[in-house]
Amino acid sequence: METETADEIIAATSRALCKYGYADLTMQRIAEEASMTTAAIHYHFDTKAELLNAFLDDLIDRFEARLACDAEDPRERLETLLDAVFTPSQNPNEFRVALMEMRGQSPYQDSFRERFLALDEVMRSVVATAVSDGIDAGHFEDADPDEVARHVVTIINGAHVRAVALGEDANATRGIIERYLELQLGWAPASGSEVVA
Repeated sequence: METETADEIIAATSRALCKYGYADLTMQRIAEEASMTTAAIHYHFDTKAELLNAFLDDLIDRFEARLACDAEDPRERLETLLDAVFTPSQNPNEFRVALMEMRGQSPYQDSFRERFLALDEVMRSVVATAVSDGIDAGHFEDADPDEVARHVVTIINGAHVRAVALGEDANATRGIIERYLELQLGWAPASGSEVVA
């Protein structure tokens, strides 16, 4: 029951964050979204900072679970990454807005920055390892795996910003990444996404 309540609070934090933004996020507003009292929230989380760190951990854990792929084929691992990033989750706009709100605080909150650095490292590692394995297996042309990974993750991060700030369809960016992978590795992902000009 306590885990369910903590999960409800974290879900309410996401909704409140999207509704009010980081600057106007209060424990009272989170409590209202959760239909509970602030005392109930403080029973589970002593401070707003503790709650936000738990919220960010949950957000990142859910995303990393979507990245997980046990496939031996490096092409399938790259496809899984692209699907995790560009296939809408239950509430894709809420996820993107909440992520951007928290990222915006990273220069001021070391604990947030550490979590985003870890997430960036996970994403780059997935790409770099898949690229390296694909080159070794003869699926991909020779390229610098770390450079490809940095490029792909940078484009993904930019896609999230453009989707939230400009309302741009993030799937347009998937096509750009797929074209980049084709140019760098000589391999086109099977999704068939087309680059949108």
